[in-house]
Parts: sequence; structure tokens; C-alpha cells
Amino acid sequence: MKPNYGYPLDMDWSKADMIKVTTFYAQVEDAYEKGVDRANLLAAYNGFKQVVPDKGTERQLGREFEAVSGYSFYRVVQAARTSDTVRLKVMADDAR
Repeated sequence: MKPNYGYPLDMDWSKADMIKVTTFYAQVEDAYEKGVDRANLLAAYNGFKQVVPDKGTERQLGREFEAVSGYSFYRVVQAARTSDTVRLKVMADDAR
């Protein structure tokens, strides 16, 4: 387990938007740590994209999140999109 760290958030987001973003962050963490339901992960990513529709901001948040957590949005979403399994578990070695 990683020590506590702060998620990259925009304080201008509404509470509902912050919940969507943090739900996605938690799904990414769980994909590495214990595995997640692939459909739930993709649904969380869709919620994240409603808040962060542009690729540039998504990449920036992804870099910030990876810097504090060691987990990659990109790797997890790509694995979910290319997998046909119900549960998804991303190995830490896959992130590099």
C-alpha cells in the first residue's frame, strides 16, 4: 500500500464533478492493487471524461496522478479497452 497522498483536483469543480474524478482515480488504484470490474472502470472513466473532456487536461492530471501514486491512467484504460475479461488487474510492472 502506498502512503496517503492527495489526488490532483481542480477546486473549481463542483462536488459532483469531484466525486466523478475521484471515483475514477480510485478505480485506477484498485486496478493495480486488487483488480476491478472492467465495466465499472470504463463507466468511471466516462464520468471522468464528462468533467475533463479535453486530452491535454487529461494528460496533465494523469501525469500528476502518476507522480503521486505510481499508477498510470493510460495503461489502465488501454488495458480495459483491449481486454475482454470481466475483471481487470494491471500489474505494476505493466506500468513502465
